[in-house]
Amino acid sequence: MSTDTAPAFVPGERTEIASHLHAVPSWDVTDFPVPTGREEIWRFTPLARLRGLLEAPAGEARLTRSGSVPAGVTERIVTGEQARTLAGRPPMDRLAVLAAARAPEALHLDIPANAELSEPVIIRLHGEGAEQTVHGSTVITVGAHAKALIVLEHTGSATYSAYTSVVVGDGAQVGLVELQLWDDDAVHTGQTSVRIGRDAKVNAVTATFGGDLVRLTETTDYASTGGELVKHGLYFADAGQHLEHRLFVDHGTPRATSLVDYRGALQGEKAHTVWIGDVLIRAAATDIDTYESNKNLVLTDGCRADSVPNLEIETGEIAGAGHSSTTGRFDDEQLFYLMSRGIDEVEARRLVVYGFLSDIIRRIGVPEIESHLIAIVEDELARTIGAPTNLDHRGPDTEEN
Repeated sequence: MSTDTAPAFVPGERTEIASHLHAVPSWDVTDFPVPTGREEIWRFTPLARLRGLLEAPAGEARLTRSGSVPAGVTERIVTGEQARTLAGRPPMDRLAVLAAARAPEALHLDIPANAELSEPVIIRLHGEGAEQTVHGSTVITVGAHAKALIVLEHTGSATYSAYTSVVVGDGAQVGLVELQLWDDDAVHTGQTSVRIGRDAKVNAVTATFGGDLVRLTETTDYASTGGELVKHGLYFADAGQHLEHRLFVDHGTPRATSLVDYRGALQGEKAHTVWIGDVLIRAAATDIDTYESNKNLVLTDGCRADSVPNLEIETGEIAGAGHSSTTGRFDDEQLFYLMSRGIDEVEARRLVVYGFLSDIIRRIGVPEIESHLIAIVEDELARTIGAPTNLDHRGPDTEEN
């Protein structure tokens, strides 16, 4: 492998990756047998709650699509074969490969080279009911030196599996926001893959609040040197919800960076979150710098948070690599600090949680979306901690240490 360029993914051809924790990417459904639940990548997932997505046939059902696409951005429907030629990393599990193979069509959004979009690209996908089984496929290509903010928002309800690929050209600067704001009976699975070009920068935010079960695989790789990834995530699980995020950052080129920070809150009986973070540093990935972090705040009894950070390192010639994971209840020092300044305990608890989560929300960059997510957080906290005494107070001094 060249020291400057990652191995190309050829449609229809399997491409080996030197990871002990991930399957070989492939477009071929037969490369991914139906799991039993004992496999490492499936052991946290309640397979019975996937509603047949592991074997679902092709269908014509679609989610309703709306939103806004700024002038200059091309939006078109392509075939599955065309989508594969445009995409980055192929699917890495059975859910994603079925989504790509069985979607009735694929959406291709193309942002041309050197474009500087003054408005975000917003794609809203809405499901009409949990009995609706849908496969989706989306490919977004961003030309060299373009600047864009892309928002993918999911609402309503469905039994939905998706494959999404974002290919970022050299020198481009991209914000990518993915929102899972489903009704409580929705199931959402699939894979989002980001490929970063030479000296390109991607700032990504994922927020998951709704759904009975959400299981997302999020991958990043680098097409050349100098790429930069900053990825933040946020999730809030209520009673009975299963929210699972599986991250894979594949460093295969020199002088690239990645920073991952995911935060979650849990409340209610049998609320379950899973965060699996893995960074692979290949032998050719010299002078890279990477760090991944996951923090979980447990608000009530009966919750479970699984958090597993991993590093796979094949070279010692790096600038830095690290990871951290914490799961706990309220920080007594933060509560004491607030209560010593005249804030009652209920409000103090609310502000601690709000500060823990809002730091991620503020990074989205779309004021109306930020306000909507803040309102969702306020509503979630009101169920367990109590309603805020002042809805306009945003707790600027409660940022987590």
